[in-house]
Amino acid sequence: MADLLQEIKKRKTFGIISHPDAGKTTLTEKLLLFGGAIQEAGAVKSNKIKKGATSDFMEIERQRGISVATSVLAFNYKGHKINILDTPGHKDFAEDTYRTLTAVDSVIVVIDVAKGVEEQTEKLVKVCRMRNIPMLVFINKLDREGKDAFDLLDEVEQKLGLTVVPLSIPIGMGSDFQGIYNIWENNIQLFLEDKKQKVGETVKFDDISDASIDEAIGETAAQTLRDELELVQSVYPAFCRDEYMKGNLQPVFFGSALNNFGVRELLDAFVDIAPMPQPKQADTRMVKPEEKNFTGFVFKIHANMDPKHRDRLAFVKIVSGVFRRNENYLLVREGKKLKFSSPNAFFADKKEVVDESFPGDIVGLHDTGNFRIGDTLTEGEKLNFKGIPSFSPEHFRYINNADPMKAKQLAKGIDQLMDEGVAQLFTLEMNGRKIIGTVGALQYEVIQYRLEHEYGAKCTYESISIHKACWVEADEKSSEFLEFARLKHRFLARDKYHQLVFLADSSFTIQMTQEKFPNIRLHFISEYAES
Repeated sequence: MADLLQEIKKRKTFGIISHPDAGKTTLTEKLLLFGGAIQEAGAVKSNKIKKGATSDFMEIERQRGISVATSVLAFNYKGHKINILDTPGHKDFAEDTYRTLTAVDSVIVVIDVAKGVEEQTEKLVKVCRMRNIPMLVFINKLDREGKDAFDLLDEVEQKLGLTVVPLSIPIGMGSDFQGIYNIWENNIQLFLEDKKQKVGETVKFDDISDASIDEAIGETAAQTLRDELELVQSVYPAFCRDEYMKGNLQPVFFGSALNNFGVRELLDAFVDIAPMPQPKQADTRMVKPEEKNFTGFVFKIHANMDPKHRDRLAFVKIVSGVFRRNENYLLVREGKKLKFSSPNAFFADKKEVVDESFPGDIVGLHDTGNFRIGDTLTEGEKLNFKGIPSFSPEHFRYINNADPMKAKQLAKGIDQLMDEGVAQLFTLEMNGRKIIGTVGALQYEVIQYRLEHEYGAKCTYESISIHKACWVEADEKSSEFLEFARLKHRFLARDKYHQLVFLADSSFTIQMTQEKFPNIRLHFISEYAES
């Protein structure tokens, strides 16, 4: 038990969220670099360096320079095991990000100093606030011209509804950027322009009125810094870890991830203050990490992590107990026992087989088609973890086979990609035609690309006018249902799990259908509803 508690205390599992292009993937890389997990950082967008960003392992991500799948990365730092979940920033992949947020204990929000708070950041922070997830804010790209630090802090408070506490403040910005005063550690880190990829020296000051500060950064900058620190002390609350843990207070750090600047300070403070693995609510009770028995849940499924092998990995967040290789565990939904001979952990860009994993860890389990997103694994207890969000798709298209010789590959590819939660598949009752529903339009491109490159299958799309997918709950033998099915047969389909779905062409149609058939219930939640 003592060992389990020690392992739990060592672990910090967090997600990084932001609007696309705020520098999230670069920050992930630099955290790995400081943790010694990788030797060089791949320039995410630079064509000069062909090595892609460590966390963007899908080919389409490298081409477009955006992250479309959540990556799981781990490294050791100062006696802690840090698990990072790098999430897609692009809004078309928000569903993946929302699900990932169920698996983290805290979050780092990355904001671009020039653009400030952007739309996608607002949406994601809202989800974190709903769940009271502790958040830490990193204002990035200080080596570029941007908004005034205090204006930005105001914007973060107003637009995101946060209560911020600056734990570092910048000295100058853009071409005048000289460094950062780290309030958390009482020191100044100088930014030396000629050593862009190397971090400048750190000078410790016990007293802000120390004359050597003037020598280090110049009298004007030193006076501005003193004024600003005074302002910080009078305007912002003192940092209180309890309030941060409850999600009521958000510390803010400034830096430039691309230039390795302010990243170590962020990481050091994070290790000090971020929560260790937290209890999680299941349908029957609250599950605590220190419990002896293993529990965990699947928050992501990824096909073809290795294109040479047709493998699927189910990502499981361990909530309690110890997960052991080759032990039998209960897949609660199916009521069947499974054992895993080669569970994977992720260290930077490498996968390793692990014998034991602890609460807070993410393990990748090889999956032959047993798992769905939201599934719970236990040592025998019948419980299900709650809160994996569901979405009705917003875009619909027919999918057609463009190569009749590859029908089997296409069917397998669609089947596996749908299990990942990339999109949802509906098969029309009337003629068996297949319709793909997605949350964002960009997913169609990703599906087409991955079908071709991972499964050797080609598809085309055809537009179809559907407003919403409604899951039908009704007595299928009743005369009311039979009349509904007769009138609406052209719009009825089955989802991947054979649940009946009504594909409505407008909100007016939904309203009229509900009025005409009062005993037929229409739901707007996807296949992640408890089946």
